[in-house]
Amino acid sequence: MEYLKKFYKYRNLLSELVKRDIKIKYRRSILGYLWSVLNPLLMMVVMSIVFSYMFRFDIENYTIYLLTGQLVYNFYSDATNMSMSSIIWSGGLIGKVYIPKYILPLARTLSSFVNMMFSLIALILMLIITKTPITPVIFIFPLPLFYLLLICVGMGLILSVLAVYFRDIVHLYGVFLVALTYLTPIFYPISAIPNYALNILKMNPLFYILNMFRNIIMYGNIPSLQDNFVCFAWGFVLIVIGLYIFRKKQDDFILYM
Repeated sequence: MEYLKKFYKYRNLLSELVKRDIKIKYRRSILGYLWSVLNPLLMMVVMSIVFSYMFRFDIENYTIYLLTGQLVYNFYSDATNMSMSSIIWSGGLIGKVYIPKYILPLARTLSSFVNMMFSLIALILMLIITKTPITPVIFIFPLPLFYLLLICVGMGLILSVLAVYFRDIVHLYGVFLVALTYLTPIFYPISAIPNYALNILKMNPLFYILNMFRNIIMYGNIPSLQDNFVCFAWGFVLIVIGLYIFRKKQDDFILYM
């Protein structure tokens, strides 16, 4: 309840921080926000050529399969990376004025979320170009993205604390993200994964989020209650852990800046 009260009180500050992060990201860029659309499209073209022709994965509508995977993974990667360094980068601000410190990683996550929403334009364009059947179920696509947002907020809080005390985590996390690329079915079919490896992949929350997102976008399937429970549980648990760690350690941040 305390966090909700502060969230409401400082909602305008949060909004300004999100706007600032978005403006900084595209500052001095000629194409500006258009990169949010072009980037996933260009990456999709490159990866489609590499994986669909060199490895010949037998996946129907591989273009959309790949693009949905990219959107989910790229948001997670960008949001958690940005959140991880949010406290370190704002050391001067923390020392001068009082603000709820959790707003800093939260603002980074939300700015990444806004960028991802722009990237969805690329997905819409490709759905039209590839003539993918669109069903009314597609209107519930925000559901898995909401669960993904919860996961990113929780991980962002945890990583932002770790980065203050252990600066090497910033570099180690980059290695982890590379491994996560292969532990998430972004470019390969789930059917190609042996059972023993599938059990490992199921320890990855992005596995469930991506499956739900694809089932909605590509196949028009309504997520089951079990799917919703698993995805929400991952987000809820990570946020609870993140808030607990953050609250325990936030008063000492200034000593490590």
